[in-house]
Amino acid sequence: MNVPNKITLSRLFLIPIFIILLVTPLNWGELNIGAYELPIAHLLAGILFILASLTDWLDGYYARKYNLVTNLGKFLDPLADKLLVSGALICLVELQMAPAWIVIIIVSREFAVTGLRLVAAGEGIVLAASQMGKLKTTLQIGSAAFLILHHFPFSYLELPIGSILLYLAALVTVISGVEYFKKNWHVMRGSK
Repeated sequence: MNVPNKITLSRLFLIPIFIILLVTPLNWGELNIGAYELPIAHLLAGILFILASLTDWLDGYYARKYNLVTNLGKFLDPLADKLLVSGALICLVELQMAPAWIVIIIVSREFAVTGLRLVAAGEGIVLAASQMGKLKTTLQIGSAAFLILHHFPFSYLELPIGSILLYLAALVTVISGVEYFKKNWHVMRGSK
């Protein structure tokens, strides 16, 4: 197994640790951060979430730079991304920090696009991510990170940046999903 795939696996292993820190009622104290209080467990979960998100960039960069792109990596990398973001957003619904309807839209789009990619892969076609899809991922990760961290550092301005980014993420998620299906519908028409 090459280095980029090991980095991707490390992201997968960080997900359950991050989720446990986020949703388990650990009473390690809180930090007063402006208009909000940030539980220490959420601070640690936020740091792990950000580190795991950064490994997404790192494994892709390393794989392309050293020509280490593998089929395993093509499978594991988007899977790890979807599990990380979906896990974070679902936990935020559980904590009543994100509206369920937005998370349902985001997770549903991810399932739909993954299904289309699986059909394409069965036909020997690789569907690349679009710029809009990359923006969607960035907004989803940013919104989840700020929500986990209770809008820090914008909490001092009483600006709910995580919520704002989440609504933007939902909008871009829908737009990019429609764009993705329009561009790649030929895969469904041509499938056996």
